[in-house]
Amino acid sequence: MCTYSTKNLSQPWPILKHYDQEHLYNIALPLGGIGTGTVSLGGRGELRDWEIGNKPAKKYSTVTTGNDAPFFSIFVNQPSTSTKITKALIGPVHPTEYLHYEGRACNNHGLPRFEHASFDAAYPFGMVNLSDSKMPVQVCIKGFNPFIPTDAESSGIPIAVLYYEVTNTTNEILDVSICGSMRNFVGQDGSKYFIAGDGDYVPTGAKNNTNIYREDLAGKLKGIYMNSTNVDPNDPAWGTIALTTLVDSSNTTNVTYRLSSISNAWYHAILDFWDDFSADGTLHDKGQLIDDNPMGSLAVKKQIQPHSTELFPFFITWNFPNRMAWSSTIVGNYYSTLYKDAWDVCIKTLPSLADLESTTLDFINLILASDYPGVLKEAALFNLATLRSQTVFRINDGHLMAWEGVFDIFGSCYGSCTHVWNYEQAIGFLFGNLAKTMRDVEFNYATFDDGAMNFRVQLPLTKPQTRTGTAADGQMGCIMKMYRDWQLSGDDEFLRKNWEQVKKVLSFAWQPNSWDADQDGVEEGAQPNTMDVTYYGPNPQCNFWYLGALRAAFVMALYLGDETFGNKCLSLFTNGSKWVDMNLFNGEYYEQKIIDPKTGQFLDHDDPNVPDYQLGKGCLVDQLVGQMMAHVCNLGYLAIPENIATTCRSILKYNYLDTFNEHFNNMRSYVLGNESGLLMASWPRGRLQFPFPYFSESMTGFEYTAACNMIYENQTQQGLKCVQSIRDRFDGLKRNPFSEPECGHHYGRSMTSWTTLLAWSGFHYSAVTRTMEFGMRAGVFFWSNGYSWGSCWIVENRTQAHLMISYGSIEIEYFGLQGKTMKKLPERVILSAKSNMKTLTIDFDN
Repeated sequence: MCTYSTKNLSQPWPILKHYDQEHLYNIALPLGGIGTGTVSLGGRGELRDWEIGNKPAKKYSTVTTGNDAPFFSIFVNQPSTSTKITKALIGPVHPTEYLHYEGRACNNHGLPRFEHASFDAAYPFGMVNLSDSKMPVQVCIKGFNPFIPTDAESSGIPIAVLYYEVTNTTNEILDVSICGSMRNFVGQDGSKYFIAGDGDYVPTGAKNNTNIYREDLAGKLKGIYMNSTNVDPNDPAWGTIALTTLVDSSNTTNVTYRLSSISNAWYHAILDFWDDFSADGTLHDKGQLIDDNPMGSLAVKKQIQPHSTELFPFFITWNFPNRMAWSSTIVGNYYSTLYKDAWDVCIKTLPSLADLESTTLDFINLILASDYPGVLKEAALFNLATLRSQTVFRINDGHLMAWEGVFDIFGSCYGSCTHVWNYEQAIGFLFGNLAKTMRDVEFNYATFDDGAMNFRVQLPLTKPQTRTGTAADGQMGCIMKMYRDWQLSGDDEFLRKNWEQVKKVLSFAWQPNSWDADQDGVEEGAQPNTMDVTYYGPNPQCNFWYLGALRAAFVMALYLGDETFGNKCLSLFTNGSKWVDMNLFNGEYYEQKIIDPKTGQFLDHDDPNVPDYQLGKGCLVDQLVGQMMAHVCNLGYLAIPENIATTCRSILKYNYLDTFNEHFNNMRSYVLGNESGLLMASWPRGRLQFPFPYFSESMTGFEYTAACNMIYENQTQQGLKCVQSIRDRFDGLKRNPFSEPECGHHYGRSMTSWTTLLAWSGFHYSAVTRTMEFGMRAGVFFWSNGYSWGSCWIVENRTQAHLMISYGSIEIEYFGLQGKTMKKLPERVILSAKSNMKTLTIDFDN
């Protein structure tokens, strides 16, 4: 029996960021789970970017642009005046959408809209506020999908939750209906289309699809189930969709529907619907007409008392099981193994939706109540949308896989690219078990017997890999991530199972003609890297990753009793660290010493034999990315701390531009005009003729690494300045606040932003030693280790810390604050959100 009640849904939602009407045009908040695809809630209330299939689909509205795209509408009847008003639940058309050669620059352009709109967000929660001088109501559209750190299944539900909260602003009772309308587009995911004679983009693939009205959950679930028996069931675009609502009583008669409309010649389908709905706010079923993509509509009607608010809940669910990604065969979707179809998603999710919403709110409210600067909260939370985008997916067996980002209709750069996914920390600290599936892929599928690790893995995983290339930074970073995930989980079996592979991967650097062939702790060999070039000679970017890997391997080896290997790693680290400081640090920052790939000799900066696409004496924005990762892993400094701090100051000094108006950029522009940001590289000591290709660009994932290192070095205002510059660019008007692009939308490296919270709080946790630590700041800080989460209040004088757990369980034996002696607790403590032991107080001396 369903225990659902509308009173349990749509609890008060927090607001982190407000966008006024002038800053809505590019807002698109993805609604969907991890690895499920999404549909986005636009800043004006429109549903856009229908990416619920297995491919990216930016700007895809399921139909040819016009008055036929999915939308929600409202009918209001004022009985006292017999005034009936019908409008689309969308804010006004943007000025850039006025001009079109056929008068239809945007979807649903001809529908009456609300005059005023604004948008509030605290991801994954988004709220569109609509009002109109002609309307006796105000409407708040609330959209979200459950997001619960550590719980990948609850955070991976293929559902878009839409709450329409309607407030009666008058002194009389109003009759109000909310209706959702959308075509059954099973079979067409936006990737198949033709261009009509007038230039229109016409999606294809749907074929005699069927809409069916259903009820379930003791009659409280009502809606339209969309499927197709005529689309090839092996097509990646084949699947099911459901548009549903929930009601308090199974006997209600306030839900009406249409399974199709009349033929759409001259847009008669929308006319037919509009006439029907606007007459009295109810729908009259047309039956199932023969149509490739029949339009289904679902309406809910209620009376609203004066100055009262009523909730109209709607849900869009889906199941498209045939993902291929970059494979030539189907690799599937993990979520499709949990739900048999879109209707099953409703049955299994909606009875517990209130609890899922409540726990998601617990997570977001903890972060918003923390003493992190607002811009860090925004950067960290809003980029979590990347986890819901088509960038990330889970194949049938549950392994998490990823593109680098996504183009409009294709994935960008296949293979869970190691040198890109090294940067982000959100997965490891929020979903530890998912992070471990990525380590499994890297070390047990992408790695060959000689230790070479493909930096792009092929699918399906059951097929033997072919060598496609290694990346020096990617391979070393994976070792550091293995260390991080072992520490956060305390899973010794996980480490033991993978240890021989870790040793192979690190030892690959010591092979003849490899990166550190002479085994001196310095990578001098040809180093393919994330700049999509090969560096010749020692450079800070790759060498700090290498030093971090050596340090991590040393600790892991000693823990496992592999002293011979561990001591070798320590020796190489010690020598390499000294060499980097003595030879690469130029007094201001670390630079590259270029080696002639033909002779193996060092070259002067201005030598004509210097190969193209190098760094040379440049100041690289992410030269300390390996140091950032070492701080995250609590591995300490990889080089002289004073040099690290000086380098951070130099990056800001030389790479930060207050305005890009005078900046020449021959490549891609992610910063323009009066915007500010960090350049990828600068050359205060003279530029190479042809540096690495991206030198003149500015990309957020790299900027975050610099900002994080500044914060770790207590250069807090400088770090905040860099993060603020990034987020100012994603203002809703110029760019989408929920998608920071690099090579594609929703770029994986953008989730480096989560590291800003780690840097600010100084949070570390080792499940191996059961030790939790925080930095020098007093205040309240959200914490998470991938398996549990909560908050810690460090009192103003740092003489006391109050630790609280909100989800999961965690063992604590040692607790520390930076600058104070580590506290060993009288006995090991297990904090559990499901027990009476939820809090712990630790006292420190002054």
